[in-house]
Amino acid sequence: MLYVTAFFLPPLAVYLKQGATTAFGTNLCLTMLGWLPGVVHAVYVLARDKQQQQQRYQHQRQH
Repeated sequence: MLYVTAFFLPPLAVYLKQGATTAFGTNLCLTMLGWLPGVVHAVYVLARDKQQQQQRYQHQRQH
């Protein structure tokens, strides 16, 4: 669902996932420069966060 939000409102998707962080500010600026850079950045942030969650889960299962 966040990926759909990232397509229509990229800063909102980043905010919902990470809160008011540097990534949110960066995405807001990119979206103001052009919609497409904001979408690309939002998808990147969401995918990176998902990968980090999977790595943490794998690490917890090992210990």
